[in-house]
Amino acid sequence: MFIVLSAIFFFLILRFVVSLFNFLSDPKLRRTAIHHQHLVSILIPARDEEDNIIPLLQSIVDQDYRDYEVIILDDGSSDHTYQRCVNFAAKHDNFRVIKGQPLPADWLGKNYACYQLAQQARGEYLLFLDADEKVEPGLINSALHRMQLRNLALLSLFTNQEMRTTGEQLVVPLMHYILLNLLPLQLVYLVKNQAVAAASGQFMLFNADIYRTNQWHAQVRGKVVEDVEIMRAVKASGHNGEALLANNMISCRMYENYGEAVQGFSKNFLAAFNYNVFAFIIYLLLLTGGPLIVIMTLNSNLIVFMCGLILLTRIMISLLSGQNVLRNIILHPLQMLSLTAIGFLSVQQYLTKTTVWKGRKV
Repeated sequence: MFIVLSAIFFFLILRFVVSLFNFLSDPKLRRTAIHHQHLVSILIPARDEEDNIIPLLQSIVDQDYRDYEVIILDDGSSDHTYQRCVNFAAKHDNFRVIKGQPLPADWLGKNYACYQLAQQARGEYLLFLDADEKVEPGLINSALHRMQLRNLALLSLFTNQEMRTTGEQLVVPLMHYILLNLLPLQLVYLVKNQAVAAASGQFMLFNADIYRTNQWHAQVRGKVVEDVEIMRAVKASGHNGEALLANNMISCRMYENYGEAVQGFSKNFLAAFNYNVFAFIIYLLLLTGGPLIVIMTLNSNLIVFMCGLILLTRIMISLLSGQNVLRNIILHPLQMLSLTAIGFLSVQQYLTKTTVWKGRKV
């Protein structure tokens, strides 16, 4: 039992230290008053996004950066996504809509959509956004400034998450929770080794010349977690990449209910562990089962120490990610149950090769 408890508390303390490092280093995109003038190609793959995409397009029109073009690729939508985008683009000269080509056998859908968009782009910078986001004034200018300041080939942002239902609140906060207590985010830029990588496909800003030379999406054509794989490829090629928190300059509502959120997270979760099922299960056992073992000891000192570490970790990560602190603390046990369910589903779908997203096998 001593060895088991030692492993549990080592894991808890390590995660606390990583969270503390992230909290103190505050890895957020900083706003700048310096104005840049570079053509930015804003590239948006869309598949069955009729309810989400117009708010994104309108937010692009309303933001303050003016040197841009917007290209939307309709990726075989079965709803009215294409027509709604065409109607919107007809009112704005720097917007256009294209139809995606049939998906080749060795590609995943989003990767091929992004590849096609890049071929159409004219910009000095390529900004890939998901269709369910909203951008705020200052975002593009601040991101370009960061790109130039640190000579980046890729800047990726973890967006602020919008959650309207309890089901979303039980799942979506897990993204920042896992990220910020596993990886000191500043190390993505500081450590040149490709093993230290993180990125979010919700915001990927590339130096266009470097992208066109390397064709990053083509390199990861069959990868489910293409964002992290691209960051690894960028670093492996000797270029600089950085991942930061969005600092309220871009937001996203990823899912609309509990079922969607569980299914969406299960699609990506195991891939983030490079499909190492054993390592993934050990991680889940320590994260969700470890506290239960501590409670079963009935040792009040150990229980209080453990609860203090978890509480402080949740507070720091909630503040960093712009989420409700009290709500995340109250919902923490249920979020851990949700994480267990996501983990089980992720492993089951991987072993049976039944992972499906938006009607496509992945």
